[in-house]
Amino acid sequence: MSLLEGRTAVVTGGARGIGLEIARRFIEEGAAVVLGDLDQAEAVEAAKSLPGTALGLRCDVTVEAEVQALLEHCRVEFGSLDVLVNNAGITRDKTMRTMTSDDFRTVVDVHLYGAWLGTKHASRIMREQGRGSIINISSISGKVGNIGQTNYSAAKAGMVGLTKAAAKEVAHAGVRVNAVQPGLIRTAMTEAMPQQAWDSKLADIPMGRAGEPSEVASVVLFLASDLASYVTGAVVEVTGGRHA
Repeated sequence: MSLLEGRTAVVTGGARGIGLEIARRFIEEGAAVVLGDLDQAEAVEAAKSLPGTALGLRCDVTVEAEVQALLEHCRVEFGSLDVLVNNAGITRDKTMRTMTSDDFRTVVDVHLYGAWLGTKHASRIMREQGRGSIINISSISGKVGNIGQTNYSAAKAGMVGLTKAAAKEVAHAGVRVNAVQPGLIRTAMTEAMPQQAWDSKLADIPMGRAGEPSEVASVVLFLASDLASYVTGAVVEVTGGRHA
């Protein structure tokens, strides 16, 4: 039997990159998936590209009503909400000297507040079901910090604290909450970096290469599935050994 046969999942920021690859992996393992994304048209097209049951819906993860509607749509359409992946994110990289308050708050709102809203409302549904898995996509930047990313690093570190606290609150109800911290992963965003920056990051990776979105998706799949039935409050680094 496939690892997620008969299960349902919501993936925020699911229209592209790591989020879309996670959705693809879930579908390959038997799940029905709802993709939430700020760009509704892109979410719909992404859902059509997947080899199984998938829906694409607009969701601004900083708007509580939209997060609730996304999760409820999954529950009503498919009969349950078994997995939530809080993956939505943005960057507004600048040094502190040039970063505005809006740059800081917007990034924190999308990553941290958005993940909190998703975790809060998904866990409510999952508690009623007596089961569920929530996975927060943090970043190795939240462990070590990066120059020009005081906003992003703070938000991603906050997601680790959120994960550990939430895991303790809902464990008794059969709901698990874990986090994944990817390192340098080959996506359109990272490949747009200046070559010097890419080479510098690559030099710090003991495995000598960047990771692929599919490699992050496989770890998320593990945490979503019953293979991780006794894993909660954990943070898994997917970095090729970088900053280990």
